[in-house]
Amino acid sequence: MDKIRHSAVAGQFYDANETDLRQTIEKCYTDFRGPGNIPKVKSTNKKIKGIIVPHAGFVFSGAIAAHSYKFLAEHGFADTFIILGPNHTGMGSGVSVMTEGEWMTPFGTTQINETIAKQLRRDIIDMDENAHKYEHSIEVQLPFLQFLVGNKNFDFVPVCMGMQDIKTSQEIGTIIANVIKDSDENVVVIASTDFTHAGFNYNSMPPVGIRVDKYAEKQDKLAIEKILKLDSKGLINTVEKNNITMCGYGPVAALITATKKLGAKKAELLKYGTSYEVQPGSSCVGYAAIAIY
Repeated sequence: MDKIRHSAVAGQFYDANETDLRQTIEKCYTDFRGPGNIPKVKSTNKKIKGIIVPHAGFVFSGAIAAHSYKFLAEHGFADTFIILGPNHTGMGSGVSVMTEGEWMTPFGTTQINETIAKQLRRDIIDMDENAHKYEHSIEVQLPFLQFLVGNKNFDFVPVCMGMQDIKTSQEIGTIIANVIKDSDENVVVIASTDFTHAGFNYNSMPPVGIRVDKYAEKQDKLAIEKILKLDSKGLINTVEKNNITMCGYGPVAALITATKKLGAKKAELLKYGTSYEVQPGSSCVGYAAIAIY
């Protein structure tokens, strides 16, 4: 029997019931912040290389994530997804891949691509399941992918990054690019990140006189400018220089490195939003949906 990694955050970040979860994701697409309609997976010649998606609770960031997944559905849904996420728990190795088994959500299980996962396990990337046990940043992407394909099959590889410096991110991106080049499968890379965490809840107060969501948007614009230029080093330098509290800048930098080596020429901002749009208050998190092709 395959090893099953049960959902760690169903009932918290998204619904634990299949019917409720389906309705929630449908609302993400039709929400006033969403793309407006529920997409169908199409055959296309457009070769999408990667997407950037948020990973907060679906009520806050799901409508923004839906823009990336709509683009993916309409411009190049893959057979395999390498999903990069930051390590919020502090558990496990600095860079960790899980190489076998299945992950379960209320929609069912999705298989890890063992061949690609084991090829990624080299140099700085360790095999360590502990980093994935309770981490939500990768898990919350699976219901969106499962929703799009229904009963059709896809598989994935989870890579959790505790280390997010430039050297590490670029090394990971290079490894991913080389593995994809050697594979006959259609692979898309997903980087999971939220952007600025500002306000009382995050110990990161905006300057006096600036509303918390406006501060988040101002900070995030600096990071997004570097992403749209496909500048991985510039992104990390900008995050560090401006104290941008973006939790997954390393996964994004690795994504940029990998996709550029695979021929990507353009990054497109599909949607930006904040949690303030859903719940105004003293704290705010920024979210962006970005496609790279």
